[in-house]
Amino acid sequence: MATFTAQDDSAIFDNLIKYAIAPRPICFASTIDREGQVNLSPFSYFNLMSHNPAICVFSPLRRMRDGSTKHTLENIQEVPEVVINLVNYAIVQQQSLASTEYAKGINEFEKSGLTPIASTLVKPPRVAESPVQLECKVNQVIPLSNLPGAGNLVLAEILCMHVQDEYLSSTNTIEQHKLDLVARLGGDWYCRVTQENLFEVPKPLRNLGIGVDQLPESIRKSSILTGNQLAMLANVERIPAVEEILPNVNCCKESDVDKIHQVAAAYLNEGKVFEAWRVLLRTV
Repeated sequence: MATFTAQDDSAIFDNLIKYAIAPRPICFASTIDREGQVNLSPFSYFNLMSHNPAICVFSPLRRMRDGSTKHTLENIQEVPEVVINLVNYAIVQQQSLASTEYAKGINEFEKSGLTPIASTLVKPPRVAESPVQLECKVNQVIPLSNLPGAGNLVLAEILCMHVQDEYLSSTNTIEQHKLDLVARLGGDWYCRVTQENLFEVPKPLRNLGIGVDQLPESIRKSSILTGNQLAMLANVERIPAVEEILPNVNCCKESDVDKIHQVAAAYLNEGKVFEAWRVLLRTV
């Protein structure tokens, strides 16, 4: 395993860390200065950090070449408001174009071909094409240092959110697969959240999982089942009793443990936990 330190391998470290800590959602931030000049710029150091109050944090970095600050940060210091526009595949090229370091006063809405629309509670405009727009007030800016590349943590409290109708369900939940969100990786790489790569993982908080350590030894030390698959089996409140999950599956001989584990693994890959237990209980 290769090891890199921030102090001794700074250039390599700075590059690698963006590949490793990924994917990162994109904060497409629209801001305004005291003269009313609008700026629109994307940031990939961004996430939701609190529910009550609802707080987003994003970080405009100081420029690597000279340590100077970016227009977004300067605008926020003058007018402490921001709209965070989420980015989906339909506007990914336009948000990238908006990241160009245009001179102060150049309107990135015009350069990127995106449409500004008035916000309801804050001064900066929203991106009409964005699937979800978050109107925020800036509660605090925390500078991490004055060095080139240093972050400035912007704590933005979400006052209201706008969701395009096509992404809302009848129960006012967001249809995750329809959003088609994109996220930043390392270098020029992005990823796309499509229906084909979505999957669900039941939360352990819904029950008290027994844990991998409580699985029967023959299962826990399987040469077939992966750590992920063992965790799925262990996310039950108790090991099922044989009579609860009969009839059993006649897939193979009880002595053929590896074959039984392969069948169980196939069920687990389909998310069928109790079917997997039904097979595995043949060997326990």
